[in-house]
Amino acid sequence: MLSLTSEERTFWHGLRASHKLLAMLIVSVVLFVFPGLWVQVAAFLIAQLCWLFGGLRFFSEGVRNLLRIWPVAVFIAVWHGITGEYATGVALLLRLAAVVALANLVTMTTALKDMIDVLHWLATPVRKLGISTRPAEIALAMVIRFIPVLHEKSDTLRESWKARSVKRAGWRIITPIAVLAIDDAEQLSEALRARGGLIQPATED
Repeated sequence: MLSLTSEERTFWHGLRASHKLLAMLIVSVVLFVFPGLWVQVAAFLIAQLCWLFGGLRFFSEGVRNLLRIWPVAVFIAVWHGITGEYATGVALLLRLAAVVALANLVTMTTALKDMIDVLHWLATPVRKLGISTRPAEIALAMVIRFIPVLHEKSDTLRESWKARSVKRAGWRIITPIAVLAIDDAEQLSEALRARGGLIQPATED
């Protein structure tokens, strides 16, 4: 559910990427170490307040992105409803919503280059051993970049299907989405080859 950088400027845009990523990591660890229901409720409310702090338009954008996880949420709710573990199910749903909301907040208020720079810095010890970290950095950039792109394209395909049929798109758009993903991957591979591929830059420290 990772999203592209938001054009709506907020207080969060001015914070350093390393600080935001560290905060998200700490919150995620705390939520797993303390799985109690009220801890999850508090985390979810805090996450929503963080979005609201950016303004109503920014908050509504965050809610729209969060709603995209509804298939996973439905599956979790149904499963725990069948097993009778209602409190556990609610806690898990709140934890999922809180973590995804915070992840979206970070990705939507942080330039992709800044996040890659953080990863580059963290991987310094690995490079000291003579191991190239460029593939991992590029992979992270591609994941963050293409997940929302593919989601937008799938939404476009869904709307196109609705305009041509009264039936739900469902599985029928799986093949077109796969073709689009393969096409994007081919274009990306050509662009990478044209720029030296995964060869480590000569200026590497």
